[in-house]
Amino acid sequence: RALIFPLMIREGKPTPFFTFVLALLFCIFNGYLQGRSLSNYAKYPLGWLKDPCFITGFIGWLIGMAINIHSDHILRNLRKPGETGYKIPRGGMFEYVSGANFFGEILEWFGFALACCTIESLAFALCTLFILGSRAKQHHEWYLEKFEDYPKDRKIVIPFLY
Repeated sequence: RALIFPLMIREGKPTPFFTFVLALLFCIFNGYLQGRSLSNYAKYPLGWLKDPCFITGFIGWLIGMAINIHSDHILRNLRKPGETGYKIPRGGMFEYVSGANFFGEILEWFGFALACCTIESLAFALCTLFILGSRAKQHHEWYLEKFEDYPKDRKIVIPFLY
């Protein structure tokens, strides 16, 4: 996602080089940490792929990824080519939360953590929750400030809760 999503954005503000480098380094470090913990330290019983913990985590990861991809699609297509200005995202999980794409990514990482059952995957899921949760809160407050007709019952990032 870190490599594909930026290439799919049509137009917009350029990403500062320093931000790009930090994001790239973070993704490399996290990928290494997750891969190393799974390949060198995690021990799974023979039937692990049939375990309810793995199956539930995998389904959560899959649903989260679908929500994330669909939400990104909605955001990328808010404006028609040549159009400017901001619009309220509608459809999919955006009917429930302001940060639908963030919710999808949080669900992905918690599903991954449940499927893997490693401390490293849980640590990253929690970091994702706190970082993306705070970004979603900023987006939500901006939407409420910018649009008078923004849905007041829409939550921040977790449907029906927050």
